[in-house]
Amino acid sequence: MNTTTIKTLLFSCLTAGLAACSPTVQEAHTDLRYEFGNILNITLTPDSTVRRAGCFTDAGSWMGFTIPQADKWVNGFCGPFSIDNRIWFVQSAVSVDFQNGADGLSPDSTSYFPGEVYMASSSETGTIEQRMNFINSSTALLQITSNADKGFIITGKDWNNNIRLELEDQTITARHPNGEIVQLTFMPGVTLTCDGKNYTAQTDAQCSQTNVAISFYFTNEELASGTQKSIALLQNTEAALQKNDDRWQTYLQKILRKDMKHEYDRVAVKSVVTLISNWRTHREGLLHEGVIPSHAVPYFIGFWAWDSWRFSAALARFAPELAKNNIRAMFDYQQPDGMIIDCIYTNSAENNARDSKPPLVCWAVDEIFTYNQDTAFVKEMYPQLLAYYKWWYQKRDHNRNGMCEFGSTDGTLEAAGWESGMDNAIRFDNAKMLKNGSDAWSLDQESVDLNAYLAYECKLLKKFAGLIGSSFDGPDYSDKVADYFFNDKIGWFCDKRIADGSFIAEPACEGYTPFWTKIASKEQMEKALVLLTDTTKFSTYIPFPTAAADNPKCDPNGYWRGPIWLDQTYQAIRGLRNYGYKELADKYTMQVFDRCQGLTGDAPIHENYGTHNGELLQASHFSWSASHLLMMYEDFGK
Repeated sequence: MNTTTIKTLLFSCLTAGLAACSPTVQEAHTDLRYEFGNILNITLTPDSTVRRAGCFTDAGSWMGFTIPQADKWVNGFCGPFSIDNRIWFVQSAVSVDFQNGADGLSPDSTSYFPGEVYMASSSETGTIEQRMNFINSSTALLQITSNADKGFIITGKDWNNNIRLELEDQTITARHPNGEIVQLTFMPGVTLTCDGKNYTAQTDAQCSQTNVAISFYFTNEELASGTQKSIALLQNTEAALQKNDDRWQTYLQKILRKDMKHEYDRVAVKSVVTLISNWRTHREGLLHEGVIPSHAVPYFIGFWAWDSWRFSAALARFAPELAKNNIRAMFDYQQPDGMIIDCIYTNSAENNARDSKPPLVCWAVDEIFTYNQDTAFVKEMYPQLLAYYKWWYQKRDHNRNGMCEFGSTDGTLEAAGWESGMDNAIRFDNAKMLKNGSDAWSLDQESVDLNAYLAYECKLLKKFAGLIGSSFDGPDYSDKVADYFFNDKIGWFCDKRIADGSFIAEPACEGYTPFWTKIASKEQMEKALVLLTDTTKFSTYIPFPTAAADNPKCDPNGYWRGPIWLDQTYQAIRGLRNYGYKELADKYTMQVFDRCQGLTGDAPIHENYGTHNGELLQASHFSWSASHLLMMYEDFGK
């Protein structure tokens, strides 16, 4: 069934005056979201063993839902799933049938629209439609309608064995031993029974529309206040649904262009959906809301530094408050010496302070300023940004020549690789550690990307100082970086060994950075174009891999040793634009959009892609890739 048909079905009973047991009914309207049906495939009928799952989640919630598989049909959205603790509370908390229930319901259609999931099923009795929207970070509203006045019977399906259910008034409360709580709130007049293991809810026999609030809490205090909010929500859903609609309409209006074909619009919308589905509200050790790399895999449920900078740069375009809080979350843990640590989690005992991450935060702040003219945020962040910038020269410049190195606080190569963000990159194969101080170690090589980023940070810090009437008193070596790291012999930017100043002549993605930061000369770009446009090196099927494709060490599945990381591809393409090669940049952008598998379809955005075939690699629903796809879309043709 196509999107138009789904949309027609979706509104058919909402505009037909079905008031039998309904509070307020929304009117149909022309939402941009309904132009992008099946934006992501999240079909999954889970069992208790499933811990990796892409979900429908929104508004910073820590719970998610999936759409049931047609061949394992459950007549309700599957979940809730605890994104932090990776458990399913239940296969489906709200499974719906007609009260006679004799002829069974079969799936008709499903869709994942931006900010909304929809499903329809039917039997000889009639059709039942369900749609879900997140009202806030705690609560999702499920709307259930039918074209028959036969009433509904609702129950949970396959609750987690550790869950105990409690009935009080119009609520069913499900508690897990880990402290997380799911609460279902039903409308007045719905009859509820519960035996501690499951519940049954029964509407009036002529009911054709009812709503259920599904809420997720971490503490009893949240539960106490949230219960009253859910009751109030069910008494007046219209305002809350309108707020959800307005929020998503604003997101899409801010990013969509009128001059792009629909397939490329889908890439942009999917990028927004991916970023918002990875939005998590503040919880425990995460003191501000922010964006995680991927809700679909267990090891990415936290905030990472340079990931956060990239997410905020993209979010600046359509969700500026989230972009700002995403940055604040990392600076909540800024160290006394100015260091920003690698990553933070809900359990702060798991935070990693062994290393930092590449300095891109001034870029993110500048993007927020560019799109929102928010000098107050610049002023708030400036002292912390300056302290972080200075930290690099204090703790990561081994020979005090103004050229910094990646390193670690514990002296390990592992953490130094993490600090670069390119964990196992070819350029680090023979690296060793040098001690700078009791808590500061450097790799024995100076990295071109790090110093190109620092040069850009320096430029932006000076800009910020001027905006807010402050002063910049940090080191400035920005005019020396490009010539220092350019290997004229091979026409590429390379890292240099501290011991003898020789180049590590392994052309790879770090060489794109000086063009993105605009510190390279026009002549250096002209020389580098030879490698950039060579189909055996960087102009591959998906352009701009993490290592030259003809390097014997290049591995198509080698994480940072060959596959496509879209941040690096973005930097190379934007670098071409910066130096006037716009047609070439557009050509490479189209290769990304057209050739990365499933990008214009319903496949989730992945962490990286196959260089020679565009295959999906590593984590799905990946914010990092989404951020840069959105920026590529914005830049296209300009």
